[in-house]
Amino acid sequence: MTPPTNETPERTLPLVVVAGRPNVGKSTLVNRIVGRRAAVVEERPGVTRDRKELDAEWCGHHFTIVDTGGWLATDDPLDAQVSAQAERAMDEADVILFVVDVTVGLTDEDLDVAKVLKRSKRPVRVVVNKVDSDQREADVWDALSLGLGDPWPVSALHGRGTGDLLDDVVLALPSSAADARTADEPADPGSEEGEDALVDLVGAIEADETVPRVALVGRPNVGKSTLFNRLVGDERSITHDAPGTTRDTVDTIVETPEGTICFIDTAGMRRKSKTERGTEYFSVLRALDALDRADIALLVIDATAGVTHQDQRLAERIGASGCPVVVVLNKWELIPTEDRVGILVDVGDRLAFLGEAPVLKISALSGLGVHHILPAVAAAEEAYHSRIPTGELNRALKSIQLAHPPVGARIQYGVQGANDPPTFTLFTNGRLQPTYLRYVERGLRERFELGPTPIKIRVRAKGANGGGGRKR
Repeated sequence: MTPPTNETPERTLPLVVVAGRPNVGKSTLVNRIVGRRAAVVEERPGVTRDRKELDAEWCGHHFTIVDTGGWLATDDPLDAQVSAQAERAMDEADVILFVVDVTVGLTDEDLDVAKVLKRSKRPVRVVVNKVDSDQREADVWDALSLGLGDPWPVSALHGRGTGDLLDDVVLALPSSAADARTADEPADPGSEEGEDALVDLVGAIEADETVPRVALVGRPNVGKSTLFNRLVGDERSITHDAPGTTRDTVDTIVETPEGTICFIDTAGMRRKSKTERGTEYFSVLRALDALDRADIALLVIDATAGVTHQDQRLAERIGASGCPVVVVLNKWELIPTEDRVGILVDVGDRLAFLGEAPVLKISALSGLGVHHILPAVAAAEEAYHSRIPTGELNRALKSIQLAHPPVGARIQYGVQGANDPPTFTLFTNGRLQPTYLRYVERGLRERFELGPTPIKIRVRAKGANGGGGRKR
């Protein structure tokens, strides 16, 4: 098997990075610019930790905006990782929006961030946030002491001044990421070069919609972010021993031997009674939304803890979303050899309702077994989009019935009405028993190599209620 080549596709959109110390309103500004609540926001510091990239547009200009965690000069290991992620984003930026809080005034942390930005040599716009009224306008000019140019007064919460800020930002942006390395001025939108660049940008955005989305889900502290970083080949997500480190979903598109894939790191999900109403509550909502948008789910389980009740609940939630699932047993290197068979048996028993879902044994930390994930994802994706010709389907149904005839009824013919997932309608002359339907499903899986993908089987029986659809 060809080893994974985790290469991030060449960036096609200019990059705008929102930076600053914690709790100045960076995520609120990002949400205002993209026009939706894409980033988790709460009135306390440290909510945002990972870099979060989002597509944005202003007056026909498309760009990527990056929300970063608060930058701090600290010896705390977790805060240091957050600051390092923010600095990496600044180094890649075409324009940096440096956000400060007018209600607090300039702090030592703001001055430290300003020093980092000056070293970056990137274009910087100083954004003075929380200027909710004219009474705050006079305080804005204190930001001149940062030495980064004239400040832009805005209220990210109410939208005040954000339009003027964006007008200036798009003028400073190159027309594409390639131009960012070779030109100081963007192409004229009215020129042939500018029109071609815009067509390329729009095409890239539309193409991303066809990229399969793979969501990493699981309980807190099972190693999702470590696995995510291993898969994308970059330290995109903050990793720490403390549960709940990941607060938001992080999407990264990666070129692999199996094609282009969008991996989505999600926050750990606990049962509702243990989810606080604030940050964790909204983090879980983001994770569930990512799962609903995913084409494939990687259910990450801590092998040292085994399959817990919460793991089972998450597996049920994945089943309800209708996407294929690959079970990933992480931290496998910590399991004693004599206990491994028993753990696999327990996984098979507790997750039996997932059917043919593959179970992979890996170590996200060392990379052991991670190379099996991409082929499993590719197989699940192919099966999910399977379309079986009607003739082949009916020959298979005939063979299945000859091998084990049904009692009291028979399948006259069948059609595949849809895919994503494969959906079959069986026309019968009577009611089929649930056990026989499971037998038919197993036969279809084997004959057409449908693997772990869910299957919907609907029965249309003459003279009886077909009982609606069922999904496996």
